[in-house]
This record gives sequence, structure tokens and C-alpha cells, in this order.
Amino acid sequence: MLKQVYNPDVLTCIANLSSDEVFTPPSVVNQMLDTLPKELWSDEKVTFLDPVSKSGVFLREITKRLIDGLESKIPNLEERIEHILRNQVFGIGITELTSLISRRSLYCSKYANGKYSIVQFDDEQGNLKYFETKHTWEGKSCKYCGVSKEMYDRGEELESYSYPFLHIDNLQNKINMKFDVIIGNPPYQMADGSGGSSDSAIPIYNKFVQTSIKLNPRFFSMIIPSKWMVGGRGLDKFRDIMTNDKRIKKFVDFENASECFPGVHLDGGVCYFLWDKNYNGKTEYTYKSNKKESFTSLRNLKETSFKYVIRDIRVSNIVEKISHYERFSKIVSSTRPYGIRNFLFNQPHRYADSNLSEKEFIGSVRIFGVKGIKGGAKRKIGFITKRTVVRKQETINKYKLFFTTSFSTNSIEYPEIIIGNPNDVCTETFLLVGPFDTKKEQMNCLSFMKTKFFKSLLYFGKGTMHVTSSVFGLIPLLDFNKPWVDDELYDYFKLSNEDVLFIESLFSKE
Repeated sequence: MLKQVYNPDVLTCIANLSSDEVFTPPSVVNQMLDTLPKELWSDEKVTFLDPVSKSGVFLREITKRLIDGLESKIPNLEERIEHILRNQVFGIGITELTSLISRRSLYCSKYANGKYSIVQFDDEQGNLKYFETKHTWEGKSCKYCGVSKEMYDRGEELESYSYPFLHIDNLQNKINMKFDVIIGNPPYQMADGSGGSSDSAIPIYNKFVQTSIKLNPRFFSMIIPSKWMVGGRGLDKFRDIMTNDKRIKKFVDFENASECFPGVHLDGGVCYFLWDKNYNGKTEYTYKSNKKESFTSLRNLKETSFKYVIRDIRVSNIVEKISHYERFSKIVSSTRPYGIRNFLFNQPHRYADSNLSEKEFIGSVRIFGVKGIKGGAKRKIGFITKRTVVRKQETINKYKLFFTTSFSTNSIEYPEIIIGNPNDVCTETFLLVGPFDTKKEQMNCLSFMKTKFFKSLLYFGKGTMHVTSSVFGLIPLLDFNKPWVDDELYDYFKLSNEDVLFIESLFSKE
């Protein structure tokens, strides 16, 4: 009976506590460890560092593999464990609390010199350290992690989130050794004073990746959000670094983050990778779709002039056939096309000179926006004075289309496109598509934007809920003197049967 009782791993049970400091399930840790060369586990000299230890699961699973791998070299189990924990496995807690949890997982005691520690160290931390670290302020932000001084320069009674690993100058003075393998799951974001939501928080995982590479280990692996491949706040430089680094040997990308972190939503998915100092070549890239399909290919992370990474190899096959066309993004505006903020309808007093009204008046222009708070906002139409428009005045009297700047990441269908006629403008809630000289061109463009072909390419270019002109970068710009339908587009671009089936499958309800 006892053998049949389910006894879950406690580190699996706490693996989904939050969406910015996500605890890693043991199963995912082992998938990451599987990417490392097998011979490491039988090498008594190789050293491992988890620089962002939260639950200690990485160090525990590494230790278990070394215990098995070193059996022939160190037959005595107690001596083997002693050697591994003293000489091979090291960690840095991201907070004092997580360092205690990690030591409990690794040493069976939160104190490394405690009565129940399986290896007796001279001090309570052992090889799993936590360093009290302060931010280094330069102006209004930290020199190392970039967080706001206004928000994080606070009393000692509150956590400052000055992660030791990022403050590398101080860290190197305290840990004077080189590691063969650096592996872990870093914090993902930091609140910036705008509420700390996923929409406004500052990504920080990229800084952990860059700091690890600076330490130049033999191997390096981290699991991070996939958002950097398809956008993300302040991640352009990081994306360039990653896509041009030929040392990334293996890469596993999940469109749905819950496959790794059950119960946790990460906009854009999640990925892990293996960086090999001695490797120089294409990446073995595995993409796992929302439908749990898996595709592996040997490729460069960035293979086209498109700003973002094309994650699905099936998309690359289609993009290759349309690559020589101009991009649809050419006729999509930047954000805030008319210079009017999205709070116009909620806080009209901030646009006192606009004379916002529900009825048309002499010299007014019609404006489209939204009213209400996030999650319950509704589209709204009003009229304002023409002088309120501070950008793209030349488009006011032309035909255009207005496209939303935000919708669900996982949705291939988007909210209704607004038909903008002469004398129509919009708030920053929408992007301007066009303008067009004639109604015919406007409606023919709309017909194109309603095709599955268009919707699928937009979906592939959009990895977050936010829409900017760059996410239209995969879509070809066509002649709008005629309307378009899918069958015609498939023939026009000479798509294969496999390409067509792939696009059509995206709209299947199964």
C-alpha cells in the first residue's frame, strides 16, 4: 500500500509560486542538464555554479548525477558526497530566504555546519552563499541592474532585490574561482514604479545571461522568457547579442510556458539553451508549439532581415518565398500616430483644448479611442478640434485603417479593424495603416488584412500582446488596386501544399 501512495517531490510542489521569480520543476531542470555532455558527470574536477539559486533544485539534481557518475572513481558513497559538495557544487542565493531553502535541498539542513547537514562545513553557508549586496547608484538607476533608485533605495526592512550575481565587481572579490558550468533560472523582471505588471516591468533576465557569459565558463545554460526573440522592453541590444552568438549550441523554445511551469503564464513563452565556449556554428533549435508539436532544425537564430527571431521552422519556409517583396510595415505608423494619448476619453481635462464632444461641431475631426480601465475598456467615438492633432495632419483627409495596438498573444484573430475615412483620426490605442488616396485601395487592403495568410504572418511576427509596426515585418506589401483572397495568395506566392495546410491548421478549432 505504501508503494502506491503518491509522494511528490516538494520542489515540484513549489515550482509555480510567481511569474517573475519562477521556481523550476525538477523535470525541467533535468531536461536542461541533459543538454550537457555526458562525460561531465564522471569528471571529479568539473565545477558547477547556480548563480540564482531559489529552491536548490539545480544543485540537487547535479549532485545526484555526479553521485552516480563518480561511483567508479570514488566508490565510497560518503566520501563521494563529501567530495562533490565540497569541491564541485556551488550556488548563490538570490535572497537570504532562498539561500536557506537551497541549503535545505542540497545539504538537508539550512545551515551547512548544522547538526543535520550531510557535510559539515566550517561556516553556516558552505558552498551555497548569500551576499548582502547594495545597489550602486549612478544618477537615477543602478549601474549594474538598471533599477530605479527612487523605487529600490529604501530601508533595510524591505528587500532591495540587489541580486549579488549582477553586482559582479563585488562578487568577484568574494568568490575567487572559475566555474566550468553555470546553470540556473534567473529572476525575470523588476518593477519600475508603474505597478510592476508584466506590461510595465523592466526585464532583468537578460542581465543575468550577459553576466554569465562575461565569466566565460565552458558551458552555460539558463531558462528565460522567450519574449526577447519577439520584442520586449529594452531588449533590442540583447536580441542582437544572442542572435549573433555562434556559441549557442542547443536551444529549446516553448510557445506555451505552462509546459515548463504549470500554472504560470509568461507572455510569449519560455526557452532554455546551451552555450558552449568551444562551439562555433548553427544552433540545434527545437520549437514546441501550443499544440504540443515539436520541430527540430539546425539553423541560425536569425536568418532573415526581419527584426525578430522566426521561432517556427515552418514559418521560415513560407517567409523564404516572400522575402524579396517590400514589407507591409512600410504603411503602418509608429505608435501614437496623431500624437494623442490613450487617456483622452477617460481624462478629457488633460486635453482641455480639444473640446471633446459626442457630437460633431464646426472644425472638428472624428476620433476613435477607448474608454474604461484595462480589461473592461470599450471603443469610443468622439469629436475634437483639428488643432489637437499634432502628427500626420497630411493624412486627416485621406482614407486609412486603424489597427489595435494590443490583443491576446495566443490569439490569431484580432479585434475589428476600424475603417477610417477622410476627417477621421485615432488615439494611440490604434496604429494607422495607410493612408490611401481612394476608397477602393482602402477596402482592397482591408480584404488582404482579413485573409488567413495575413493573419498567420502577423501572428508569427507577434510574440507579445503589444502590436507595433515591426510585427508586420513578415507580411509582404501588395498592390491594392484589386482585392485579395487566400486561394489567390497561396497561388501568387507559390506556397506548397504543406505551407497551405500549416496556415489552415492555425484556424482549426481542434
